[in-house]
Amino acid sequence: MFRRTFWFTAGAAAGVWATTKVNRKIKQLTPESLAAQAANKAVEAGHKLKDFALDVRDGMAQREAELGEALGLDAQGDPELPGQRRVVVAIEDSRTSKSSRTDKNTQGKYLSNTKYSHNRNEDH
Repeated sequence: MFRRTFWFTAGAAAGVWATTKVNRKIKQLTPESLAAQAANKAVEAGHKLKDFALDVRDGMAQREAELGEALGLDAQGDPELPGQRRVVVAIEDSRTSKSSRTDKNTQGKYLSNTKYSHNRNEDH
């Protein structure tokens, strides 16, 4: 009699355990749950990529400082270098190319709002 009671209780416990496991797995495989898992993985991958990029940038700065020190370069700006250039845009109009008329508005302008940086280490 105790044997039957033991096996009946063990079977009932195993059934409850299996049912709970199956229900959890079914909930994990719903479209909403899969979408949430994918979004979490994407965010996690983004954080890892950002951390990697920051580590690379720190390493680049450290190595650049080491090379500058080894070559005797000064990290401060060189006062002998000229200032930033301005870009000239030449606009050709069909009227001005055919005739020898000169129109001051369409000839060529300096773009004072355009800022091109020649610094390769700057964020783009």
